[in-house]
Amino acid sequence: MAKKYDAGVKEYRDTYWTPDYVPLDTDLLACFKCTGQEGVPKEEVAAAVAAESSTGTWSTVWSELLTDLDFYKGRCYRIEDVPGDKEAFYAFIAYPLDLFEEGSITNVLTSLVGNVFGFKALRNLRLEDIRFPMAFIKTCMGPPNGIVVERDRMNKYGRPLLGCTIKPKLGLSGKNYGRVVYECLRGGLDFTKDDENINSQPFQRWQNRFEFVAEATNLAQQETGEKKGHYLNCTAATPEEMYERAEFAKELGQPIIMHDYITGGFTANTGLAKWCRKNGMLLHIHRAMHAVIDRHPKHGIHFRVLAKCLRLSGGDQLHTGTVVGKLEGDRQSTLGYIDQLRESFVPEDRSRGNFFDQDWGSMGGVFAVASGGIHVWHMPALVAIFGDDSVLQFGGYPRLPLGFRRWCCRQPRGA
Repeated sequence: MAKKYDAGVKEYRDTYWTPDYVPLDTDLLACFKCTGQEGVPKEEVAAAVAAESSTGTWSTVWSELLTDLDFYKGRCYRIEDVPGDKEAFYAFIAYPLDLFEEGSITNVLTSLVGNVFGFKALRNLRLEDIRFPMAFIKTCMGPPNGIVVERDRMNKYGRPLLGCTIKPKLGLSGKNYGRVVYECLRGGLDFTKDDENINSQPFQRWQNRFEFVAEATNLAQQETGEKKGHYLNCTAATPEEMYERAEFAKELGQPIIMHDYITGGFTANTGLAKWCRKNGMLLHIHRAMHAVIDRHPKHGIHFRVLAKCLRLSGGDQLHTGTVVGKLEGDRQSTLGYIDQLRESFVPEDRSRGNFFDQDWGSMGGVFAVASGGIHVWHMPALVAIFGDDSVLQFGGYPRLPLGFRRWCCRQPRGA
């Protein structure tokens, strides 16, 4: 007998709570940490999240009979208590792959976290992890180059790469900015970096910075015989301006550019990553605004999700925090999302915050960038935490009274 339309409002758990469902290999799986309003059953809260992040709405409508909602709906298939938290619980939800546009991280996040976080049945909601199926991963380009190709391009092997952020990050003229870049690269660093908020301000337009930085990197290369790079920030007000800056960096012969993937957006980031792959350019990724999204332990999106999304969207290096520096970061959790950036397969490991097995297939890895209040005395801990496939990014430390180059010359080898 054909389905009959029955107008009205019904409980979400009648449709979206499916504890007998066994997820498919092609399903996209998500783990949410949920804190419901007082008096609302866990099953109803979890089902509401599954519904509102997939096919559901607050009422039953006649047009639901025009498609197979049972095929397209998200399904909450498991609920677990959160250790040490009597209010929150984990909801595991499976989404059919056909809900998402191929290769679009923008579409995935719009679906999973677009409106549901404002839902009245919830006090707090946090997206803890996503298991991306291989069928989706194969539609994403991923890193423009990856760890192996970046090492080949820079001709640097068997150790972490060393860099620093230019300070003061605002206020220098283009020429003085280039002077600092030269001193740092000439002193032995592999990379120097634009900080996130240097774009194209009245005191230093981007064209001037790019030209003086190119002069500095080229001179440092000639004098040291080593490949050098500076992360030229191409983040801009419009995608057109972003590509203009990237093209100019290419004309100047620079090996690497930079983008802020959260403030710039995943659409812009994916497009720029594809441009970098096509044009042989390395892509450094900054994560400005991440703590607004990931710092609250009960609400927002965990950084491991943002790190996974970046690997799929595209980037060769990503800031990950330091554990030992000025920025907040738990060691085990940090190791967990560093694994997601670099490894080809990451097993479920709750101690590191990984709720699912994640198979990355043949997708290239991303350098983890340790940056945020670190200095030379942090070196042993940083190497132990991050290993060789990392970039150790220092801030104020290299700009010492003697100048970085002269300071290096006074140190014993291996200091």
